[in-house]
Formats: sequence, C-alpha cells, structure tokens
Amino acid sequence: MLNQVEELASKAFDELGKVADLNELEAWRIRYLGRKGSLTQILRSLASLSPDERRVVGAQANDVKKALEAALTEKKETLEQDLTPSLQHASLDLTLPGQQVTLGRLHPTTQILNEICDIFISMGFQVVEGPEVEWEYYNFEALNMPKDHPARDMFATLWIDSETEAGDRPMLLRTHTSPVQIRVMEKTRPPIRIIAPGRVYRYEATDATHEWMFCQVEGLAVDKNITLADLKGTLFEFARRLFGEDRKIRFRCDYFPFVEPGVEVAIDCLVCRGAGCRLCGNSGWIEILGAGMVHPEVLRRVNIDPEIYSGFAFGMGVERIPILRYGIDDIRLFYSNDLRFLRQF
Repeated sequence: MLNQVEELASKAFDELGKVADLNELEAWRIRYLGRKGSLTQILRSLASLSPDERRVVGAQANDVKKALEAALTEKKETLEQDLTPSLQHASLDLTLPGQQVTLGRLHPTTQILNEICDIFISMGFQVVEGPEVEWEYYNFEALNMPKDHPARDMFATLWIDSETEAGDRPMLLRTHTSPVQIRVMEKTRPPIRIIAPGRVYRYEATDATHEWMFCQVEGLAVDKNITLADLKGTLFEFARRLFGEDRKIRFRCDYFPFVEPGVEVAIDCLVCRGAGCRLCGNSGWIEILGAGMVHPEVLRRVNIDPEIYSGFAFGMGVERIPILRYGIDDIRLFYSNDLRFLRQF
C-alpha cells in the first residue's frame, strides 16, 4: 500500500507540471483529489488494513494529500497570473456601439386581456379559468340549449370523438367561456362575481373579421336582488374605463339563449364620434359585447333558486377591443406572428 501511495504521488506531480490551463487543472484535481479520485480511494480503503499498517499508510497518504493540495493552490495562482497581462494589454474601443438587446413584450391580445381583468378585479370580480376541451353539457345543455335547440346553429362547433366509461358524453372545443360560469355555480353558493377569460374555438373560415380561434372574457354576478340596473351600471363603468370617460354607451334588446332579457352593448364610433363612417357601417355605433339577466332555467340547473337569487352575465371578444381602439382592419394580424405588426403595441 505504501508503494501505491508513493507511485500515485510521483505520477500526480508529474502530470501537474504539464497542466497548461485552468480547465486541465480542474480535471487533474478531480482525478486525484475528487470524491472518486485515486488518493481518496486509497484513504477509504484503509479500513481493510491492520491497525499498525493503517497508522503508517494513513500518515503517508495524508502527507501526500496535503502536498498535492498545496501544489494545486500554487499552480492555480500561477495560471491565473499568466492571464492578467493579456487582459491588461487587450485593445478596447469604447467608441464602438454595444450589442443591441432585443426586449420582448406582451402580445396585444394579452395586453388588452390584462387591462380588462384589472378593471373587473377593481370592481370586485374574481378571475376564474376552465378547460378548453369541454363536455357538451357545460357548453350547451346547462346554458339552456338542449339537443336540437336552434340556438346551437349560432355556434360553428369543433367536435371531438370521445369514448368514456360514463357512456356517450360528446366533447368539443368550447365555443365560448360561459361553461366556466356553470362550473363555478355548481360548486359555489351566491354571492358570486367572476370573470372567465380564455381561448374559444369555432369551425369557421378565416377572413378579415373571423378567426377559428380567438379570446373571450365572460362575466357573471349572482346574488339577491340583482337587477338590470346593476348590469347597466357595471358595463357603463367598464366601457368608460376602457375606452375613455367621454364615451357614449347604448343598450339595445338582443337574444341569447342563456339570458332573459338579453341586451347588446355598443359605444359611439371612435373614428366618426357617432356621425357615421365605414368602420361603424354609417350607424355611429359599434357593438362591443352581449349581456343580459341570467335565465331562470340556467340557475335551476345548478340548484340556485331563481325565486331567491338573480344575476347578470356578459361576454365580449378580446380581439375586438384593440381592433376598435387602434383601427386594425384584419383580425388575422393578431396571430400571423408578423413582428412588424406586434412591435407597434
């Protein structure tokens, strides 16, 4: 064993003299002094020796270890000093321009989505998300649209073939984020105030005003004594915060199967200020969202008594907001990944 220690020391010192840079020095340290290094293995094998041999060989191995560590430190200092002159004499032209740092930014849809959420959060709403692959029950039936209901024709649906142990439960890519409202009402008792942002999907051909995938934000409030006046007040405040204090807002009757009565909310055109132009179809108004009072049948399906509780719901397309705000004429630009377009926001 003593011979092994002496041979190892001789070989280690010989290799150390040939080390030319710090990377080689680190490899040398690992080879001899690391946790699995040659000298470390010898020290660990001392337990197999007799007490007298262990005393002699252990002392010799420890002396070699101290010598190798000292030589390692000295070699490292020497190599580091050799680098200093080259760094001191390196030419540095301070007049050269620095490397351009490209900063990332949020997608315009994400920016508007965050802005919408912040407005409703400040008004006491909670942000809730749900699955994008949804059961037919939550997407249609629970929202007062049973099978063969004519309102289903309003949604060009992307269906998914599914076989489950529970039987035939059709699945689809959700056509709106309203299913999140049903899921929340199933598990939460009023009062409820939520908004549900997320992606939705329609089986549609894409053109300047249609995309097969886009973002929506839907909202829900359920409590005792909620009226249409509460809905109007909430949406008036939202529109003014998002589009400006001087905005004019219009409510008109509309139909949605899961609310009764239903309303369409529009603002005066940002371009013509209500005078009539191409953007607003010469009407002076631009629709921004649909809303209404939650249908009693929807409340009954989630075991909320419509005789005690009432509520309102609303929904809007997120991409429509920057289209109106910035005068963008093609919705496909949002998902074309054209940096020339995205850098403007």
